[in-house]
Amino acid sequence: MILTVDIGNSNINFGVFNGDEICCVARIATDTAKTEYEYAGAIANAMSIYSVDKQSISGAIISSVVPPLNNVMKQAIKLLYDMDAILVGPGVKTGINIHCDNPASVGADIICACVAAHYLYGSPSLIVDMGTATKMMVMNDKGAFIGVSIIPGVIVSLDALAKRTAQLPMVSLEAPKNVIGKNTSDCMRSGIVFGNASMVDGMIDRIFDEVGSTLPVYATGGLASVITPHCKHNITYDEFLVLKGLNIIYKKNQ
Repeated sequence: MILTVDIGNSNINFGVFNGDEICCVARIATDTAKTEYEYAGAIANAMSIYSVDKQSISGAIISSVVPPLNNVMKQAIKLLYDMDAILVGPGVKTGINIHCDNPASVGADIICACVAAHYLYGSPSLIVDMGTATKMMVMNDKGAFIGVSIIPGVIVSLDALAKRTAQLPMVSLEAPKNVIGKNTSDCMRSGIVFGNASMVDGMIDRIFDEVGSTLPVYATGGLASVITPHCKHNITYDEFLVLKGLNIIYKKNQ
């Protein structure tokens, strides 16, 4: 079994794969103050919930957009499993070309999502990853990553709205019955849910115009399941696209 670790700005996702099958997924909050021992304990606890035997883990791979945690997580896995985890970055085989000004600057999570979309669904494609930031990535018909648009994420926008206004509260992320709200909470939910859905639709249209054709659209990330059902475009949701990409990349580096 392969342990895949996706370190994001808000959460860290752990996935265990048996071949191509994802057996379990666990999530903890990202905390740069934690030590390798604390993360080793967190991984061990998560694996125990799913009865994943320590000896069954034969390899590990990490995607990270939080550089201070790169070595911490590698050390945590070394402590727990006595193995060196692969860290996605320059020098790691991905199977896709990266056509942008500075390929080394492309986030590991972006690469993993694109790898999974290409090998699982085919290219060309447009991938929408809705996490701390909303990222809209484009793969061309030759399976090369050609660029991305990065937009403030849903929660980032909601936090800013609540913290920078005197009378607007934090609200739950659920769609109201109507676009035109009749109370403060529904007004904010309308803007956050329907507003982000409209933004995604609008960006999809602009990307289609720029590439000169329509593309299959795939969505991933914790917030995509809340937003994309309200989009007008046909969007296929795959919750664990980044973890699946990590599993594919691991195999390519053996």
